[in-house]
This record gives sequence, C-alpha cells and structure tokens, in this order.
Amino acid sequence: MSLRPVVLLFAVCVSTAALAQPEEDLRDVMSARAYGMGGAYRALGLGTEAVLGNPAAMALYPAYRVEGTGAWDHRLKEGVLGVSLIDGATSKLAMGVDYHWVSLGRGGARTTAHLSSLGVGFPLTPGILLGAAARYLRMSGSDRYANSVTVDTGLLFRLSESFVAGISGHNLINTDNVELTRYYSGHLGINSGMLTLAGDVRADFETNDKTTLTYSGGLEYILGMQVPLRAGYSYDGFTRTSRLSTGLGFMTETGGGLDLAYRYELGGEKSRMLALTIRMQMN
Repeated sequence: MSLRPVVLLFAVCVSTAALAQPEEDLRDVMSARAYGMGGAYRALGLGTEAVLGNPAAMALYPAYRVEGTGAWDHRLKEGVLGVSLIDGATSKLAMGVDYHWVSLGRGGARTTAHLSSLGVGFPLTPGILLGAAARYLRMSGSDRYANSVTVDTGLLFRLSESFVAGISGHNLINTDNVELTRYYSGHLGINSGMLTLAGDVRADFETNDKTTLTYSGGLEYILGMQVPLRAGYSYDGFTRTSRLSTGLGFMTETGGGLDLAYRYELGGEKSRMLALTIRMQMN
C-alpha cells in the first residue's frame, strides 16, 4: 500500500482552515491599518497596500510612501513579513513595488510563499483613475507549489473630494493554480476629515463552481490629529466565519508613523492575528 494517501491525509488534518481553502491565503495579505479596518481598504489609497488591492488607488494622493509590515497568528502559527514602496509624486504615473514572505501551515505541512508585485496607477481624468499590477508567486511546501505570473487591474471613480468608488479584477491571467484563482472586488471609501469609512465585497465565481462572496467593512477615527482608532468586520464566504478587528496608530505631521492591529476569528480555527506596520511618507 502506498504511503502517499496517508501522508496527504495527515497534512490535511494538521493544516489550518486557510489550507483547506488555499485560494484565500494570499488574498489576506495587507497592512496593519487594513487589518484593523476589517480588510476594507481598496478604495482608500492611503497606504502601499494599494499595490495588492486596487492599483488605481496608488494615484489618488501624490506622495512617496515606504512601509514595512509584520503579522503573526499565534494560534495558527502563521506569519507575514513585507516591504512596499509607492512613488506617486514624481509624475502623474504612480508606480509601486511590493514583496511579501508568507509562512503557512504547521510542521510537515508548512508552506513558504514569496509574493512580488509591480504596479502602476494613472489619473485618466481628475475623477477617473486606472491601474494595473503584475504579480509573481513562488511557493513551495509539502503539498503546495506555485511558480506563476498573473495580472490585476483596477478602476476608481472619485465622485467627490471625500467619496471614492472602485472595481478591480484579480489574477486575470489563468495560471491553473489554486493559489491564484480569479476574483473581483467592488469597494467604497468615504474620507471626511477625521472619520474614514470603507467597505469591500469580493466575488469569486469559479473556485467552488458558484458565486462565493467575502464582505469587509471598517472605520477609522483620528484623535487629536495623531492617534487613529480603527475597527472592522469581515465575513469569509469560503470558511463561513466572521472576523472582528481593532487597531490604533500614531501619525507624524508628514503622514508617517506606525500602526497596530489585532484580529480574531469567531468560530472556525479561532485565528488570532497581531500585525504591526511602520510607515514613512514624503509629499
């Protein structure tokens, strides 16, 4: 009798809920600010996570941004380290690069992923912004492997000074890889001074041969012009679990600073994640 079925069964048993739905792992990579707001960030364009979200958002606000992020789930023993840069000030064509190292699973089922992205965003008119990003994934582990390139695109509508709406398509090049399945997102953002509200909906029409939706919503309120307080909620349509999150930060006069976030899952594997992002910005 072959040992291969036994080994694969063992790997499934000790893996996380994310491993049961591998297509969701890399959709969950973001900054501490975004974690604190429940994963609702694609319409905001306030951080370098725009490279991974809607690349058109890189051109919303002209600035140089550098961010470093680390996150650790102490229950699932999974972690993320990343660094990203956006140049939105040199010209109207904003450019960004992002690299994340992701550790998934436990023991013999542990998988390591290297996710690299290069994106551009451009304001077609003052109210319409376009963006695209190329993504390269290198992943290796006991039963998961990827060496693939794909593309994201995005469109944003600046409906007023404080209201932005957008749509984006992700992994549009078919790689036949479950880690890079195609999905789409619609998102809204309202930024009215000290208060920011955001909502995202992700739709996957292919992975389960049906429509699978994931919802995210969050808010941020800045105290004393320097201390942002955040809260968020998300519902994962793949695992059918809810997540609550909270966060706070410190902002310098130039827009730099640091952010902390804590996210916990209700049900499922009861994931508990802590994230930290250090930000630098020059206008």
